[in-house]
Formats: sequence, structure tokens, C-alpha cells
Amino acid sequence: MGVFFALVRRELGIAFNALTGYVVVSFSLLLAGGGLMDLMVRLNSDRTDAPITEMFFSEGLIFWLILILMTPVITMRSFAAEKALGTYESLMTAPVGDWQVVLAKFTGAFLFFLLSWLPMFGVLLGLRQVSGQAEFLDPLALSGSLLGIAFVGGTYLSAGLFASSLTRSQIIAAMTSLLIGIGVWASSLRPDTGASSERWGRILDHISVTHHMVDFARGMIDGRAVVFHLSVTIFFLFLTHRVVEMRRWK
Repeated sequence: MGVFFALVRRELGIAFNALTGYVVVSFSLLLAGGGLMDLMVRLNSDRTDAPITEMFFSEGLIFWLILILMTPVITMRSFAAEKALGTYESLMTAPVGDWQVVLAKFTGAFLFFLLSWLPMFGVLLGLRQVSGQAEFLDPLALSGSLLGIAFVGGTYLSAGLFASSLTRSQIIAAMTSLLIGIGVWASSLRPDTGASSERWGRILDHISVTHHMVDFARGMIDGRAVVFHLSVTIFFLFLTHRVVEMRRWK
């Protein structure tokens, strides 16, 4: 485990020592701030019973725009930069297992992703304190939103890690991850097909990341959504491991 934690610290150190990491956080907070301002305008004009977390994380496009753009930038350097800089061979010949490398890179990216969202939740908590209204931010909805960000983010990050393992170009890795992310989000969009396709609709809802995020933002933890995101994350990590394993023995 000592080697694993050392690799995770290495990944976090690279993320925070590089200008890219701060650009990602700043750009994400800029978009999130714009979405929050739009949310305040809507709250001042119309009364609603929906939790504020649901309005921000599921109804608007800002959250999905941040997620789809942020995760490719975070993961694009994971393996691609190692290959471009010539450190990949050293890493692969070190006394560490393939799974340790894959999981350490995923864990480092995942922790950086979660840390980048903390300032946003700090702002929401500050608004709740200033407003003096406890119902402004329901603790259950906030906890569900945090879990939703973690599970959906894990899905997108694992896909980005897989894309990075396929190439030595960070640009290609980012574009591949971006296309996968857009595809996953677009597959969640479907027209209302009526009662005749109710069964098909339930199947689509099961794999819909936007539908999952709505439930999470309401404070509803659906076990099927948790299983789905864990399964997709493990699947992409398995594919990444297979790519790393094949390259090690070339």
C-alpha cells in the first residue's frame, strides 16, 4: 500500500504543481459562478419547491458543461504525458503492479476532481448562512449531490483515463475523452415516446446519467444508479489495465 499512496501523492503533486490544474479549477468555478447567478435570478422571479441543488445540478446545462470539459483535461496527461516525456517506460519497469499504476492514477484524478468542487459547495453553504433560511440548502439534498458528483465524475474520469492510455498525445486523449463524455450525456436525452414504450423508457432511465443526477440532487440514493456507475467505472478501468498490460509486454 505504501507504493500505491506514493503514486497517488505523485499524481496530486503533478496536478497542483502544473498550471493546467489551476486553470481547470478557475474555469470550472467561473462557469459554476455564472450558473449560480442565473439560479439566483430564477429564484427571485419564480417560487419553486425544488431543492436548489436539483435546480443547479440537474435542470441547467452548466453542471454538465463543467463535467464534460473538466474531466478530459484532468485525465489527458495521466498516461499520454508519461509516454511523451519518456517516463512511461521507467514507471512500467518499476517494481509496481499494473493495477497499482491504474488505480493510483484514477485515485489521484478523482481526488483532484472532488477538491475542485469544494469551493462551489462552500459558496452554497455561505449563501445559506447569509440568507438565514435553513431550507435554502437541504442537508440531505446536498449529501446526495456530493455522492452524485462522485459517482458521475468517477464514470467520466475512468473513461478519460482509458482514452489517455491509448495514445501519447494529450490532445488526442482529451478529444477522445470529450467525445465519450458527450456520447454518454447525449444518450441520456430522449423524446417522450408515450406509454407504449414505457418499458424501453425505464431501460433508458437506468443508463441515463442526467436521470441519475436528478435523483441524487433530490437526496434520493437509488441503488441501481450506484451499481450502474460503479460498473461503468470498473469496466473502463479494466480496459485501461488491459491496454497498460499489453504495452508493458511489447
